Amino acid sequence: MSKARPILFCLLIAFSFSAGATTTNSLVWHKTADHVDADIRGEALWPLLEDIAHKTGWHIFVEPGTERNASAKFQDLPSGEALKMLLGDLNFALVPQTNAPAHLYVFRTTMQNATRQVTIAKASRRVANELLIRVKPGTDVDALAKMIGAKVIGRMEKLDVFLLQFGDAAATDAALAQLQNNSDVLAVDYNYYLDPPPVAQPVSSSILPSGVGPVSLTLNPPTPGDSCSPIVGLIDTGIQSQSLGNLGPSVLPSISVAGDSGSGVVALPTHGTAMLQTILRAVSQVSGGSSSVRILPVDVYGTGETTTSWNVALGVQAAVNNGATILNLSLGGSSDSSVLESVIQQAISGGVVIFAAAGNTPVSTPTFPAAISGVNDVTALGSPGQLASYANFSPQVDMALPGASVIFLGSQAYVVQGTSPATAYATGVAAGTKNVNCMTWTQILSAMQTKFPVPTK
Repeated sequence: MSKARPILFCLLIAFSFSAGATTTNSLVWHKTADHVDADIRGEALWPLLEDIAHKTGWHIFVEPGTERNASAKFQDLPSGEALKMLLGDLNFALVPQTNAPAHLYVFRTTMQNATRQVTIAKASRRVANELLIRVKPGTDVDALAKMIGAKVIGRMEKLDVFLLQFGDAAATDAALAQLQNNSDVLAVDYNYYLDPPPVAQPVSSSILPSGVGPVSLTLNPPTPGDSCSPIVGLIDTGIQSQSLGNLGPSVLPSISVAGDSGSGVVALPTHGTAMLQTILRAVSQVSGGSSSVRILPVDVYGTGETTTSWNVALGVQAAVNNGATILNLSLGGSSDSSVLESVIQQAISGGVVIFAAAGNTPVSTPTFPAAISGVNDVTALGSPGQLASYANFSPQVDMALPGASVIFLGSQAYVVQGTSPATAYATGVAAGTKNVNCMTWTQILSAMQTKFPVPTK
């Protein structure tokens, strides 16, 4: 990586945005300005504190037995006044920490009694009536499905992986227990939902650092079969063709495994568009503005706000089958699917390099598929040498890169924040370095772990 240019840390702009607000209650924490907007109606204390912890990165401790339903509506209040409105007659103390997130104590009697920590790890969510299975070669999966009252609605024949559908959740649960004891079944899991991706936020070009504009990259026509001209499989939402500009030659025709994409009529940049530009910005920085790296977009979301283990597995297989040698998975969830893991391990055993996002919750519990063995697990920096306040710091994390990226749709600038752009940067650095220096993937990954170490929490 001796020729690689440094990542532009000037892109680490402290833009804040609301993530995951519910349909009935809204809480927006503007961390840069330290101001809060809220429209909360009858929300119980614990989920409210989980929301605050998620948005601020604070470690929150509550006196056991403390209860309250919050109702408040305000805009642009300083955080201290906002907490008074949200917590009402409860006592609280916000205590700054050295090189660590602040601690918020919520209590009725004394601060010392606030001992129960609010955790913000997300519960597993699954498609209620679907199972993923991987079977032994030669197994008659249709006969197996009929025996347990299921329909086969998805097939990955080459990998002996299938998607089964049942009449209801109870039948699904009963079949899971049966299949776990079936000698023809190598792995079986629920079909889990993954977390929705972060949304890009518009910003004024006037506040961007000098020199930060749309990505400029020229495609050097690759030689067919050249292993040093990697194809990056971008496993994500759909991309917007109008966002490509001069990047068009570096982008291969999109594939969708989730039906029609709604990206063509979306006003804001899709997550896939943001990740594509971030990858190619990193490639441009590494290569000096010209490269034979190409991106293969694979849409695993379609028109949905989220995706599933099955669609990600389909996306991985589609990317590999169409020549991708490096994959970007700026997505994840809390559930570990052994069936998805088997598909990913198959790709890794074939020499494919995979980068995945560590997750945007500041906990030490792993996010999947990033935590799968052999996947490069990427977390985010908030400033050089410091983890972002929202960033996952599980032991499986391999490297940390900038957690903010500036992208463009037309003349409008946007910023996207999280471990998603950090992962895209990592993918772009790896792909660009492979193209420039033609090092082995082992050499590149070793150099990246040295160059982009994970700061201690």
